Amino acid sequence: MLEDASAALFGQYLTISRLLAGQLDFHSAIRAVAKEINLIIPNDHMDVCIITPGSTYHTAYESGFETDWGKRSAALIANSPIRDLLTGKVDQMLTADASTDPAFNFPGAFSKPIFDYGLRSRLHVALKVHGEVIGALSCSSLQSDFYTAADLARARSIADLLAPYFFALRAAEQAKRSAIIEAEARAREEGLRLGALRLTEALEAERQRIGMDLHDQTLADLTRFAKRLERLSLMPSISGDTLEPLFRSLQHSMQDLRQIIEEARPSVLQLFGLADAIENHLERSVKDSGMSIDHQLLDETDGATDRLGHSVRVALFRIAQEAINNAIRHSQGDRITVRLACSNGKLLLEIRDSGIGIGKVARRPGSGLENMATRARLISAGFNYGRENDETFVRVCMPLPDQAQEDHA
Repeated sequence: MLEDASAALFGQYLTISRLLAGQLDFHSAIRAVAKEINLIIPNDHMDVCIITPGSTYHTAYESGFETDWGKRSAALIANSPIRDLLTGKVDQMLTADASTDPAFNFPGAFSKPIFDYGLRSRLHVALKVHGEVIGALSCSSLQSDFYTAADLARARSIADLLAPYFFALRAAEQAKRSAIIEAEARAREEGLRLGALRLTEALEAERQRIGMDLHDQTLADLTRFAKRLERLSLMPSISGDTLEPLFRSLQHSMQDLRQIIEEARPSVLQLFGLADAIENHLERSVKDSGMSIDHQLLDETDGATDRLGHSVRVALFRIAQEAINNAIRHSQGDRITVRLACSNGKLLLEIRDSGIGIGKVARRPGSGLENMATRARLISAGFNYGRENDETFVRVCMPLPDQAQEDHA
């Protein structure tokens, strides 16, 4: 008779293992095995609580009827009636009447469901994997003094069956939750990037509009004013020495205004492309500096930059513009090289100079380096800078659009 009972119990354990197979979440796993566990350990209420990894919280999954334990997405272990078991102080707990047992009723204990539903006799065993407590199996009866040591031993065997499977479920849920959080973070970042890119495009368009307005109206007015001053200087009643400082100041203002217009409206970029625009800016900037600086642009892209969108070309031009200006103003070098190249489906823009390097001031927030890095992020490009072979470099790298994307566009 004893052997038959042992064989029947063993068969029930195997059934529990079989029922767990294929269950993909805690709720369905509990529902799948609840009836079989009830045959081994009769109960009015059963729950499995799982500790959230790396935290002080746990979540209860119930069978029989739902209490406030199961309604909470997460509860503090410190307030659980079985906190000693969840924290590893004990491996099991057995009580004849939980409503009067001080182990279940202490200041701050969330014991309300025990009284609300009359859960008197209770047994609890830890779910352990590799010696780590990952949760607990709990069975409750409405009768007092219902469970025995034999029931506790059977609960221990059931817990040993459940623990590895629930450990795997917990790991899967954590991985899924991490993936969702990462995906949401990427979506937010991409949304912010696209929003900032659209704002940048709008600002760029407004910048060019202002440049054209300055060219068509303000610069034209100043030019007419300069010609009138020139005519006045020819009149014998007006001294040329009197007008000369005013005339010189006006010429300087017009030169500065032309520079502002050129930077606001990169017409060479629009008409001839990225490489020519960068080369034009490099030559003009070196010439205007009055310094003897050897300079060159190496275009090794074979026209691949023509496949870039307008906003991307403008961003790359602005980065090159900033890097060239910084090199001329601050590097104290005698050589600047700009290189455009393609390799493995990626575009490289690199500006090198033979100067003293990038100082701490240039790395402060709001500096040209930070502006270049922001422009690179907006077009999903990598950006870095540093020293290499006794040269300072600024480097931008980004994927080139493939031919299919170009044709589709």
